[in-house]
Order: sequence, then C-alpha cells, then structure tokens
Amino acid sequence: MNSCARNFQSFLSPDHLVSHLLSPPPTLKKLQQIQAQILTNPRLQSNPNLLSHFISHFIQTYNLSNSSLLLRHLPKPHHQPSIWNHLLRSSAESSPPPGFLSVYRAMLQENISPDRATFTTLLRHFSALPNPSDAVATLHCQIIKLGHASDRFLLTGLLNLYSKVGCLNAAEQLFVEMPERDVIANNAMIAALSSHGRIIDARRLFESMPEKSSASWNSMITCYCKQNDVRAAREIFDRNPIKDVVSWNAMIDGYCKMGQLEMARELFDRMGLAKNSVTWNTVISACLHHREFAMALSMFQVMQVENVRPTEVTMVSLLSACAHLGALSMGRWLHAYIRNHRLKIDVVLGNALIDMYFKCGSVEAALQVFHGMSMKNVFCWNSVIAGLGMNGYGEQAIEIFLEMDRRGGFKPDGVTFVGLLSGCSHSGLVSEGKKYFSRMLGVYGIQPEIEHYGCMVDLLGRAGYVEEALNLIETMPIQPNSVVWGSLLRACRIHKDAKLSERVTQRLLELDPDDGANYVFLSNVYASSKRWDDVERCRQIMIERGVQKVPGCSSIEVNNMIHEFVVGDASHPQFEQINTFLVEIEQELRKLGYSPSTDSVLHDIEDEEKENAVMYHSEKIAIAFGLMSTRGKEPIRVVKNLRVCSDCHEATKFIAKLFQREIIVRDRNRFHHFRDGTCSCKDYW
Repeated sequence: MNSCARNFQSFLSPDHLVSHLLSPPPTLKKLQQIQAQILTNPRLQSNPNLLSHFISHFIQTYNLSNSSLLLRHLPKPHHQPSIWNHLLRSSAESSPPPGFLSVYRAMLQENISPDRATFTTLLRHFSALPNPSDAVATLHCQIIKLGHASDRFLLTGLLNLYSKVGCLNAAEQLFVEMPERDVIANNAMIAALSSHGRIIDARRLFESMPEKSSASWNSMITCYCKQNDVRAAREIFDRNPIKDVVSWNAMIDGYCKMGQLEMARELFDRMGLAKNSVTWNTVISACLHHREFAMALSMFQVMQVENVRPTEVTMVSLLSACAHLGALSMGRWLHAYIRNHRLKIDVVLGNALIDMYFKCGSVEAALQVFHGMSMKNVFCWNSVIAGLGMNGYGEQAIEIFLEMDRRGGFKPDGVTFVGLLSGCSHSGLVSEGKKYFSRMLGVYGIQPEIEHYGCMVDLLGRAGYVEEALNLIETMPIQPNSVVWGSLLRACRIHKDAKLSERVTQRLLELDPDDGANYVFLSNVYASSKRWDDVERCRQIMIERGVQKVPGCSSIEVNNMIHEFVVGDASHPQFEQINTFLVEIEQELRKLGYSPSTDSVLHDIEDEEKENAVMYHSEKIAIAFGLMSTRGKEPIRVVKNLRVCSDCHEATKFIAKLFQREIIVRDRNRFHHFRDGTCSCKDYW
C-alpha cells in the first residue's frame, strides 16, 4: 500500500476522527466531512465512542434534528440504545425543554427500546416541560409497560417528579404501591410531604422509618426550618446521631432566617473545622440581612485566622457590608484580595465593588472598576449613574447615561431613571431633570413610578420651585406617599416656608403617624416661630403614641475598625479626649467666623445650652475622633444615619479648612465632600 493510501486509511480510523473532535471545537465543514465518512463507512458506524463524540459536537454546532436523522440513516444492527441515550442527554442539556422529546419520539419510531439510562434522563428533565403533569403520567405508564415496575431507583425518581410538578396525590399513591421501599424512597416521600406543607405526615413517616440516613434527619430539619419552627428543628438536630455538614448548615440557616444570630453563632463555633463555604456564606449573608455589618466583617477576620478561602459569593456580601459602613480601607483590602487570589470579577462581583467604592465616597476607584470590566450589564450602568448622582456629580451621571444609550444593548429601566433624576436633583440640574423625566415615557416607553415623581418633587423643591412641586404632587396619576410629601417638606425647610411646612407635615402624620421624624419636624416649625405651646403638644402626642425620635448615629473607620457614636453618648473609651478636642476645635472655628446655628434644637432653653447641644451631634464627635486618630492627608470618612443638620454642615466646612483635610460625610440622602471651606453640594441639600 502506497503512503497516500496509508495516510487516507489513517485519517479514516475511528481514533483519528475522535482526536479531531476533541481538538479545538471543530468547524461545521469538518463535522459535515466526518458525517459523510460515517454514513459511507460501516467500520466507523460500529464505533460507539466515535458516534458519541460526534453527536455531542454536532448538536452544539449544527442542530438537533440533523443529529437524529444521522442515527436514522445508520444500518439497523448498529442502532445502539447507548448512542440514542447520549443524543437524548445532549439535547436535554443544550436545547429548549421540549427539544429532547423529539429525540425520544424518534427513538421510539426506530423501535429502539428505552432502557434504565433513557428513563433516568427523562425523569431528570421532565419537570422543565410546560404543563408537565400529563406527560409525567404517560412516562409512568411507559416505565411500567417496559418492565421497570420493580426498579426502586426509577420509581423514586418518579415520586420526586410527581412532587415537583405538584401532583402530591399521585406521589403518595406511587409510594404506597411500591413493592419495596428503602431509605432513599422514604426520604423522597418526606421531602415531597415537606415541600407541600404536610409537616405532620412527614414527621409521622420519619418516626416510623426502621432505618434513617443523614438525608432523613436533614430533610426533617430543613422541613421545620422552612416552617420557621426552629424549636422543633433543633429537637431533631440534637437527636441526630449522624450529623454531617449539611445538618449543621441547615440548622444554622434556620436560626439565621429567624434572626437568632446568637444561636446561629453558637452552633457555628461548635462546628470547628467542619465548616464549608456554605456555612461561612450563610452566616455572613445573615449578618448582612439583619444589618449586623460589623459582625459580617469580623466573621471574615475569623475566616482568615482559620485559613478558609472565601468564594466570590462571600466577597459580594463583605463588600456590601463595607458599603453600608463606609469602610473604605477594608473595602480596598478586599479588592486587593480578589486581585491577588484571582477571583473572577463577573458582573455581580464587579457591581458589588462599584457600589462599595461609590458608597464610601471613592468616585475615581468606582469608575476605574467600571471601565475595567470586560462584561457589564444594566445593573452596573445603573450603579454608576446612581453613584455619581449621590456624590454630587450630576453632569457626569448624565454623560454615563448618554454613553449607555449610544452603545445599545443596554436598555435603560426604571432604576436607571431614579439614579439619573436623583443626580439631577442633588446637582440642581432642573432643566435636565425635566427633560429626562418627559423622555421616560415618550422616548423609552417607561411609565414613571412613585420613585420618579419623588425625585421630580425633590428636584423642583430644592431649586425653589415649591409651588410647581406642590402642583406636580396634586396632579400626579399615582397616590402620593410619605416619601413624595417628605421631599416637599425638605424643600419647605430649605426655603423656610413655615405655612406650607405645617400643612405638609400634617399630611405626613396622616400617612405615617408612627414616624417620629415628622413630629420632630413639626416641632421645629413651631419652635422657629416661638410657638412653644405647640411644641409641647407635639411632644405629648409622641409620648401618648409611643413614638420615638431616631437618635443620630455616625460611624467612622479607623485602622480597619468601625467606631460608632450616638448623639449625647459618652460611652466611647476615648470620649474625654474627644470632648476636650471638640472644645478646642470650636474655639478655633469661632476665630474663623463660625457661629453655631441652633435652629435644629427644639427646646425652649437658653442659647448657650442650645450651642452645647449641637456641639455633641454624632457626626462632629466622629470627625473629631477621626482627626485625633489619623495623620497625613487621608480623607476623613463619616457615615450618618440621618440628614446632616445645617449647623454640622457649616461647622464641617470650617473644620475642613482649619485642618486642611478632606472630610466626606454620607448622610441618609447623599454625600458631602468638604474641601477647603466648601462642600460639593454647594450648600444645596
């Protein structure tokens, strides 16, 4: 045989063709060439390894029906069920749900008898079908008809499938009629009963089982936790003689969802080194959900001590905790950890980084992350637009929106416009805000919601168009809520419209009689007019209704530790030094022309007492602590739970100038970047 013939024979060998299929994804042309050779060469048709690889690639590159036709054209003796099963599995995993049924029908038409592997694939994917209950009953009949009536594995799969598609009665009937039930079948029935809320029946079956596996115990623990009955879940957990990591995680998750973090932490600590990534993520995300942000970060420090590598999911939770606390140093450290350990920055983790940097006031770092992402989704664009807006960069927020619009593929949604309109409001861009509000429905087909009207009321009111804002509220097609009226109330406060303030506040009290801030503001209105009897009446109503004012609380990160200060609270171990430093600061500020504003103090007391009251507002204490605890030119970053009062805003401008430090304050509404005696909000907040 000459060399040319030998090379051709070599090319036609099954091993050679398989290697071609396993090399970088074959082109359609190459697949068609191999298909032609298979159809004309009986030796290739009888090689199941080659056919399996070929069909797998053919489905991905070409289409399902042609793969089915290929098998039909093969000689009948070589119609092996294993090849059809491979085609069935591939189609179920790579095509829309109904697609694999056409393969199954073709298989039956070719008189290929389904085997156990065939039915296993069908059971795994039938629940994805639209209206699957009738199809499941048909499949049940075929399993029985083809001689699998005593196959516990398939019958248990059917039981699970009936439960998934909502046919619990059929699942129970199948369970009763099973010729032999093992622990796996019992576990499946417990899970089915539990998922349909039949917890008493599930418990009865559980207690009657002669043999229990770890899955049996875990099913009952999970069942009770889903019912929020952690007491019963704990009783099962304590009885469980074969606790595995799933048992511990299920019980910890149950406590976390009920907000019992101390109980969750007690079990967590008892686990020792048995914890896995699910355990850590469960506890950290629970801390986040229950606003225990500092605890979430402390959990990460424990992870480091125990040499546990966090996952991308862990990092998203931790970055969110940093965002809430304004803990930039920790956030930067986490970002460095992500880079050094080559964690994948997908759109979820990337968005968490963007959000963290913006909420810590680090605008440049947030934009660097955004522009460095190879893949972005609409959530990333929305985070940047909202982040720029809340930091006072309204013009830049509009530029990003226009870039998003130009690129295509990223359709703005309602959240996009909340960020955009809010940015216009914070930067006083009235005409721009009006323009984009009108374009929402006219150009983008987005119906304005209550949040968008709130942004417009805020925009108009802050700019002094109070009557226009009131008219918008009275004519909007949606019933205004407390947020919308609250936006108008802030405008009244800015522009000192006492008459409208009283009217709006009364409306707010009707909508939300338990919000202490509304009573406080109404008291402010009365106090500014020296109406002390009305101030006292407001206080008395608050006492009678049990309404309490939310105390001002500010936090600051120093040396990777979060320090919190509540107005009037002297419990911090360094409070005496802070107090002394505050007095020194105020003396220096007075030399620069600062005079305390006592408008926010409600009480009918002497001016000197009022000045002492505003001196101990939480953000001033936090700023003083930051200045005495840090050196150099690093910005001071403070997070406050309430709106910054006018006195603290004015004092902070003087402090920034006196110490030549940038001070960044994030209050409930926005960011204030104080530099050299000015604020980024231009006193427009």
